[in-house]
Amino acid sequence: MTARIPPINCLLSFEALARLRSVSQAADELSVTPSAVSHRIRQLEQQLGLKLFERGDFSLTGDGMAYLGQVRSALKLLQPPSTGRLPGTTQLRLAVTPTFSRQILLPKLALFRHAYPDIELILQVSIPLLDITAETADLELRYGNGVYAGFESKRVLSDELFPVCSPEYLHEFGPFDGFDTAERVSRARLIRSPLVPWRTWFEACDIRLPEPREGSQFNDVGLMLDAAVAGFGVALARSKLGLAWIDSGRLVRLSPRAVPSPYHHFICWKPGTLERWECAAFVDWLDEALR
Repeated sequence: MTARIPPINCLLSFEALARLRSVSQAADELSVTPSAVSHRIRQLEQQLGLKLFERGDFSLTGDGMAYLGQVRSALKLLQPPSTGRLPGTTQLRLAVTPTFSRQILLPKLALFRHAYPDIELILQVSIPLLDITAETADLELRYGNGVYAGFESKRVLSDELFPVCSPEYLHEFGPFDGFDTAERVSRARLIRSPLVPWRTWFEACDIRLPEPREGSQFNDVGLMLDAAVAGFGVALARSKLGLAWIDSGRLVRLSPRAVPSPYHHFICWKPGTLERWECAAFVDWLDEALR
């Protein structure tokens, strides 16, 4: 016997609630009452025999995440076809910072492409902290404090900092024994970056030194770590973005201590952007993929 297709109003309510995580906002968008949204969700769960939402914050269950991808793909087929593109594909322009894209995002994108084969991703590079992109993007992955005028945002990655250097540099100029006193820090050449200010480490270790004003400086984390590999000195690495350099042995930690980074990675969008199914799908997928 052929399975019955759920009513379209139930699917629309499910997609809206999954995206907005608010019954009242979903009701406003659909021009129905909140009780109607709740009723449609219960009806859909009963018909499917699945629990789609966790109670309380309306976060999706595992079954809910899987079904959301199917629903959005189906709803997308009902939209008017785009002009100038291959039939069945939707473009999504994403601005990303260089090291985040190489170390965190790209290794996971195969999973997104498998889940959403009809979304064509176009990636472009942005400059960390300055948030400069070459072209207009639908979504932007930014690095900073999360306050961006004219944008809504969600934090997707936090990190910790610790000092690192190459094994050769440590052998020549070490040992540094934790790198947690002014005397030990002063014996090293400090590699600078506005992305990972040294004052974060100094304050955590109660080191009364000013932010260094001399020495090599880089505005990309990957370049900064490559410079440390080349023997430029000691850098502050981020535990997640710098994992490949540590695991390969190209860099070694100088302290077991790690301190929270003052900056984080955020996925950002202009108000109204998540009404487009492909944008909402990517934000939900990224949030889940980086947990």
